[in-house]
Amino acid sequence: MDGQYVAYTFYRVDPAWRRLPLEERQAGKDAFADVVEDLADRFDHLRVYSTTGVRPETDFFLWKICDRYESLGELGAALNGTPLAGWLETPYSYLATTKASQYTQARKARKITPHGLPYLVVYPFVKTRPWYALSEDDRQRAMDEHIRIGREEFPGIRNHTTYSFGIDDQEFMTAFECEAPSDFMHLMLRLRDSEASSYTERDTPIFVGTHVTIREALAELDGAAARVQL
Repeated sequence: MDGQYVAYTFYRVDPAWRRLPLEERQAGKDAFADVVEDLADRFDHLRVYSTTGVRPETDFFLWKICDRYESLGELGAALNGTPLAGWLETPYSYLATTKASQYTQARKARKITPHGLPYLVVYPFVKTRPWYALSEDDRQRAMDEHIRIGREEFPGIRNHTTYSFGIDDQEFMTAFECEAPSDFMHLMLRLRDSEASSYTERDTPIFVGTHVTIREALAELDGAAARVQL
């Protein structure tokens, strides 16, 4: 394989953790953040996004991009060894890889490189079976329209589509960087008119993450980021 592994791991803290003493909570957060920071060099990119106050079942997620599949397990095992891990649930976790798209002129797998925009919209995606029964020309025509809408009408939104066939429950993982969540809403509304959209079987759950550091994400778990020092 000449591409990358791309994974998204979502976390939710047990509300009972917030009743622990402040010092114990802080020590757990520091240990968790230390692992993320220490192992970051094993990844091409390791980015953190907060969903606090938006999705009730998640607080933050990690966007992990690497060449070695083993790096995903190494990070997961190290995080499991921290005190905070005993208070965290993982309601969602997705795995995908990169490959050359059959609908563009690319001949090699595209390198996933985050553009540093403040928001990331992520969701699993599955097409209906009739899509795969279409001729190659019909699928190409539909995807040409789909791609044109994104590139020409919404050039500020960056698409990072990856592939999950055979390695996870969905077919694709779709991730879009944007300047504002409302920008992505308008893109999706526009794509509802496209031919390819009629072959969508599932494109939920959808997550809107705000890019933060790992310590900022963890500070939001107990409101430490918003706490006013008197």
